[in-house]
Amino acid sequence: MEARGTPRLRGALAVMAAVALLFTLSVAVAPERAAAAAVLVSQGKPATASSTEEPFTAPSAVDGDTSTRWSSGFTDDEWIRIDLGASTSIGQVVLTWEAAYAKGYRLEVSGNGSDWTTIHSTTTGTGGVETVTVSGTGRYIRMHGTERATPWGYSLHEFQVYSTTGGTAPGDDVLLSYGKTGSASTSQHDGTCWECSPDKAFDRDPASRWATSPEGGWTDPGWIAVDLGARAEIDRVVLQWDPAYARAYRIEVSDNGTDWTTIHSTTTGTGFKETLDVSGTGRHVRLYATQRSGEYGYSLWEFQVWGTGGAPIPAPPLPADPTYDRLVFSDEFDGPAGAAPDPAKWVPETGTGPNNELEYYTNNKNAAQDGNGSLVLEARREATPGSACPPDPLSGSTTCQYTSARLNTYGKFQFTYGRVEARIKVSGTQGLWPAFWMLGADYFDQGRPWPYTGEIDIMEHVGKEPNTTYSTLHAPAYNGAAGYGAPYSLPGGANFADDFHTFAVDWNSKGMTFRVDGNVTHTVDKEQLESTRGPWVFDHDFFLILNNAVGGDWPGPPDATTRFPQKMSVDYIKVWQ
Repeated sequence: MEARGTPRLRGALAVMAAVALLFTLSVAVAPERAAAAAVLVSQGKPATASSTEEPFTAPSAVDGDTSTRWSSGFTDDEWIRIDLGASTSIGQVVLTWEAAYAKGYRLEVSGNGSDWTTIHSTTTGTGGVETVTVSGTGRYIRMHGTERATPWGYSLHEFQVYSTTGGTAPGDDVLLSYGKTGSASTSQHDGTCWECSPDKAFDRDPASRWATSPEGGWTDPGWIAVDLGARAEIDRVVLQWDPAYARAYRIEVSDNGTDWTTIHSTTTGTGFKETLDVSGTGRHVRLYATQRSGEYGYSLWEFQVWGTGGAPIPAPPLPADPTYDRLVFSDEFDGPAGAAPDPAKWVPETGTGPNNELEYYTNNKNAAQDGNGSLVLEARREATPGSACPPDPLSGSTTCQYTSARLNTYGKFQFTYGRVEARIKVSGTQGLWPAFWMLGADYFDQGRPWPYTGEIDIMEHVGKEPNTTYSTLHAPAYNGAAGYGAPYSLPGGANFADDFHTFAVDWNSKGMTFRVDGNVTHTVDKEQLESTRGPWVFDHDFFLILNNAVGGDWPGPPDATTRFPQKMSVDYIKVWQ
């Protein structure tokens, strides 16, 4: 769901470097191949479900941890589905039920995720641990519940799928294309797409891309190829498209880079993320596109080739997923009245704001602890001589007529994955825009511009909507008004500015869950996001930001009803990993 309004481009106030250096986001790959018998092929694979009783999500049934589980809504017709990544011969399924089990259910397989074949059905399910011998082949498998044994839904601690003929177990295939240079028919290099060269499709960085050049490249056909360094057996290709995708294309292999053999072709390319099961052998792999989806050329965030052989470069691993039980950052703002924010944790940002905001951010003149356990970011109506802001509609002046505060933890605390929580009482009047959010540390580390850094808005509030806050993600393929988020409104039309509320996000390698006062307000599944909106760019360090903006594109400017000063009060901020 898209957040309403125009969430701001909130890059930090320092001058951005003109050139954005590129970094690598990746997961570990294992070169070993699993044994051919009794292979567990489901663990760690993408899982989705017809419904979820938060926080018991579908991936928890394939994580190998019997202390976690998936739970459905409280109806009979519910299902959980696993994408095995490739067509697999299935010989056994083990269902480890929680107390809410299925009395009636079917096990079904599919090659495309739409057309299903039943390989087992029962109306006398027993719960507990059920080991079912089956025979079927498919890329997808699902447990489709038809009759609950309890008033609750269906709940599985583990949904394990075994192949007795090998299959594609975790670690079976290796990312062969990582770190390769590649070649292409043309490449774009201009202000719109800086250095969109072929190697950017093979760097495992979802915020960089290859694109064909506007000078002679926005035509059919167009191609991009990779030299794997040695002959390889190719079994999977993953394409993460920019909006300029191919409706018709071929995947081809070659031993010499000249003579090509087609191993996959389509005239109905869908864009976004396409995972293709293929079978072919060669040192070179090429995507040869013959029909564009629109007026532009072809552009890929990622072109991943998986298989065995080749000359793979091991990709660095991601950080471990959090268990959310280790407190790694905390500020309870227990200092004396008038004390500045702790300089060991917070850096004041000074100057004018982005997004046509009207305030001038001061060096802690507008940020202080109140002596009662809160940090206060106060917006005031006061001019800053020598400054320049968009015209203030109340005075007509282009000298900044308001002051406020903006703080961040860059250089003090930055992290990848965790539970972030803050208790905040927002400011609330026309033209105010308080927020608690995170920005990718590569904004400063590497001069990478927004939105390529990624942005995680835990809480945004605009004064013209007093009973609503927003949680939103921003990335290259979804940002500004097209950010990926959701609103939350208080029951009975209550005003967020009247009291403190708790805002939180749980963030790991599979997605995010946002909450307000313990209520789930927005859930982000990485696989679904990549398949419907664009690349997930949140597997690297971020830092925290607090600010209380005045004016801007989304809230609009103050008017005759606006009251100053306006206080944004923060009771605490904590981060667990």
